[in-house]
Order: sequence, then structure tokens, then C-alpha cells
Amino acid sequence: MVLKLYGYPISTCVKRAATVLHEKKLPFEFVVVDLAKGAQKSPGYLEKNPFGLLPLLEDDGVIVYESRAIGRYIANKYAGEGTPLLPKNPKDMKELAAFEQAMATESANFDTFAWPAAVEISINPLMGMPINEDVVNKNFEKLEEKLLAYDKILSKQRYLAGDNISLADIHHLPHAHALTTYHKRNIIAEFPHVDRWIKELQGRESWKAVVDGVKSVPEN
Repeated sequence: MVLKLYGYPISTCVKRAATVLHEKKLPFEFVVVDLAKGAQKSPGYLEKNPFGLLPLLEDDGVIVYESRAIGRYIANKYAGEGTPLLPKNPKDMKELAAFEQAMATESANFDTFAWPAAVEISINPLMGMPINEDVVNKNFEKLEEKLLAYDKILSKQRYLAGDNISLADIHHLPHAHALTTYHKRNIIAEFPHVDRWIKELQGRESWKAVVDGVKSVPEN
């Protein structure tokens, strides 16, 4: 049974989940949920996700929502496919701790501030809404301190959890990419090791496949 990913093509959270699917080289059907028509709040969709949010994954009867949970599910179930995104030796406590630390760092120290700015920068213009520069600047101020810490970490290793790419790196991509497109200030470029890291991630085929919008990937 082909995996089904439900979402809206330009949603950053949907892109996060889809990037993991591409890293794993898995075919999937992309089911567009029409936000303009409120399809995410329809009774049928709410049966699958009571919160009425995107994305959502269906895999042979298993339903998973929340983009990071989807990423973990895919990385675990399909560990032998495509790019390894989890610790190579889950019994190695040092490696496992570094991975879990990197995962928590993304959600607590990066996305908390990157997401509100990314919405203003990348989503508002597409919806015909102006960019609230106060929101962007406020979150950039908080991100400066966080990215300084990131820069120190990434000066010593290639990726956030060590020298191998992991799910933690992939999870940064949608909102980090949005920050690099802000015409007034590319905050990522101000931190050389962070800039090197994000540029490398942006160059991956998985991200290139979704950056302009998520699409189905048919079986060969």
C-alpha cells in the first residue's frame, strides 16, 4: 500500500514531512487538503486528526499527525531505506544523547522563533498579506543569541548531532530556508558555520524536490 501524505503543497510543516519521505526514497500519494475551503475541519479529516491540522500520514492503517512525529515514524519504520536519519547504534548512549539533544534543540531553540518569522516572510505574501516587520525583527533578536550557540556547535562538527546527517538537521530546513529568502536581512548568512550547514541542506535532492511545493511520488 502506497503511503498517503495529506497536506497543502506550500505548507512548511508539510514540506518537513515530505523531505523525510524523499530522503528515504519512498513513493507516496500526496492528498491536497484545501485550506481555503476549510477541508482540514471537515468531519472526515477530523476523524483522522482531531486537531484539524496538517500534515497527516497514512501508512497501511497507521495514522500519524504532527510533522516531527511523522518524521520519526518514517525514519524508524523505514530505517533501512534511503538516508539513515537515526543514530547508527541506538545502544550507544553518547550517540543517542547527541541525537535527542539536537532534536530538542530544533524545537526549543530554533523553531520557537524561526516559525513566526517564517510565516511572515514566506506565507503572508502568498496569501496577499503584508509582512509584519515588527514580528520578524522581534523574533530575529531572539534568534541571534540562539544562532550564535548553533555557530559554536557547527564550528566543531558537520551536522547538529555530529558528523552524520540526522532527522534533527532535516527538521530545520523549511523555516531556515524561509529565513534565507527575506529581502531585508538574511540572518542565517550572518553566522558562517550555520550558513554553511543550511546551504548544504538546501542543496540536498530531497529539499529541491519539495521547496516549490509538495507533489506525489509514484512507484517505479
